[in-house]
Amino acid sequence: MQTSSDRHEYPAHWEADVVLRDGGTARIRPITVDDAERLVSFYEQVSDESKYYRFFAPYPRLSAKDVHRFTHHDFVDRVGLAATVGGEFIATVRYDRIAPDGTPASAPADEAEVAFLVQDAHQGRGVASALLEHIGAVARERGIRRFAAEVLPANNKMIKVFTDAGYTQKRSFEDGVVRLEFDLEPTDRSMAVQYAREQRAEARSVQRLLAPGSVAVVGAGRTPGGVGRSVLDNLRDTGFTGRLYAVNKALGEGEKELGSVAAFRSVRDIDGPVDLAVVAVPAEHVPDVVTECGEHGVQGLVVVSAGYAESGPDGRERQRALVRQARSYGMRIIGPNAFGVINTSPDVRLNASLAPRMPRPGRIGLFAQSGAIGVALLSRLHRRGGGVTGVTGVSTFVSSGNRADVSGNDLLQYWYEDPDTDVVLMYLESIGNPRKFTRLARRTAAAKPLVVVQGARHGAGPRGHAVRATRLPHATVSALLRQAGVIRVDTITELVDTGLLLARQPLPAGPRVAILGNSESLGLLTYDACLAEGLRPHRPLDLSTAASAADFHAALSHALADDTSDAVVVTAIPAVGEGPVGDADLARALSSAAAATPSKPVLVVHVELGGLAEAPSAATSTAPPPTTGAVPQTVTSAASRPPGATPPPAAW
Repeated sequence: MQTSSDRHEYPAHWEADVVLRDGGTARIRPITVDDAERLVSFYEQVSDESKYYRFFAPYPRLSAKDVHRFTHHDFVDRVGLAATVGGEFIATVRYDRIAPDGTPASAPADEAEVAFLVQDAHQGRGVASALLEHIGAVARERGIRRFAAEVLPANNKMIKVFTDAGYTQKRSFEDGVVRLEFDLEPTDRSMAVQYAREQRAEARSVQRLLAPGSVAVVGAGRTPGGVGRSVLDNLRDTGFTGRLYAVNKALGEGEKELGSVAAFRSVRDIDGPVDLAVVAVPAEHVPDVVTECGEHGVQGLVVVSAGYAESGPDGRERQRALVRQARSYGMRIIGPNAFGVINTSPDVRLNASLAPRMPRPGRIGLFAQSGAIGVALLSRLHRRGGGVTGVTGVSTFVSSGNRADVSGNDLLQYWYEDPDTDVVLMYLESIGNPRKFTRLARRTAAAKPLVVVQGARHGAGPRGHAVRATRLPHATVSALLRQAGVIRVDTITELVDTGLLLARQPLPAGPRVAILGNSESLGLLTYDACLAEGLRPHRPLDLSTAASAADFHAALSHALADDTSDAVVVTAIPAVGEGPVGDADLARALSSAAAATPSKPVLVVHVELGGLAEAPSAATSTAPPPTTGAVPQTVTSAASRPPGATPPPAAW
């Protein structure tokens, strides 16, 4: 790597993967003496205009002296960084420490001259902005406090990069050159700029995964069954609106289709772009598939293959190599060991998962690190989320598996600005970066309800997670979530119930809660729960176990009309001998009363028996009645609202 004359060893901690403005990725790393050929090749692909802007004169090629200078650094007074994709340079940045008179200097001089060069094909992707952030951090580490840059007046793009960075700066014009000087001390504005760039880039990278124009399933079996073929069939059967391809290297010469889907032996053989590849081959064959996808220009991967970090040290190293390989081609990964992704938008209809049926379309974004928990959440939401309002289904769903790359933080970036998502539900087994998660959660929760259930205690996340799990105590993490405005629940049942409530109900005007029902015990439990949460409940109204549907209707109507209550909780237990007809009558009575006063939220707490859980939805739904057997349990639901009664994006 570096020669003995270098003052510092190669600073590996400066290496980083970044997400660019268009959602692709690049690797930023220090330039070394081994990069001479890459630098020359990179420079040959830069336009004459860009070269002129960099050197202020025609400069068709780099001399041997230039190459030596631009690849030999001491990593203190002279530093060069490169952004790479596929191992090749797409942009470079360097700084040289200077004295007040502009001559080369060493520490303690605290000013440096900085210059960029971005390959024309990659301009507009935010590469220069990302490099400026990283070279700025490097400079601060080396004791440099100010950058100076000289730019030709016509080089508007580069002037904008410096101007938009948010640093405090001075500008002067002399000898036909614009000179910019700016302090590297972070400001509120520079931090806001960085966070905004991060948010746009990470949201875009997720959007590319969830709304692809074309999908290839690599490892789709020739006969029904198996993981790959199941994903292919699910994509086909749910009506994916884009182009769909099957890939199986064992296809015979005459085989052109699998399950009525165009089939190929390799991704390379597909004539046309592939935005997303679902990889379902044994772990030992995944590297070859990633290479094929990267060379074909695939934008992202969903890796459902197992055999990675969840299987031990060898698998953990295999997982690290997978991420490095994918990012070298600018691809992001969901997984490995993922259950898949779903987007119910009618413009996409993506079911790139092992879920046998598409969930109801709706306004809930759902994230689960565990595939098994993801299945349970989808099933419960599908069973409980019916209704004519259309706001109690799923907008998008992601199961991250081992979370080697795309994590819950990335989904928060996406859902924060997603117009199709009003409520976010997350099942988290660990939090890899508590500081960033808290920052993103606070911002998201201010715009739309964010509900979280912690699956693992004491920071003990699954072994498959590439991101280090937090070592903070469970109580500390809970406090962080609460301070960020997150609604924390204890079980996936509560996660679903809370999500349905927030998706269906308006925000209460205050803390006053009316309680009524046919169970004195449930009423008192509800009263105590309200007190514990800082609400102001009225004494429960006991209708007795003999109460009819008409009695419930009258009591709820009166409570909703009462100006001293801001919300109503209805508790209900089934009467002895009561069957599905009674459940439906009660549901219709409650829904009718709630519809008359749509400005107040109504929460129904009931002991499930038979069809009682489905009844509130069925009362206003055209869907066929459920056929599941009776499973007694205590559940919570929100009384259905009439069409058009969309709740505001806030939590109660």
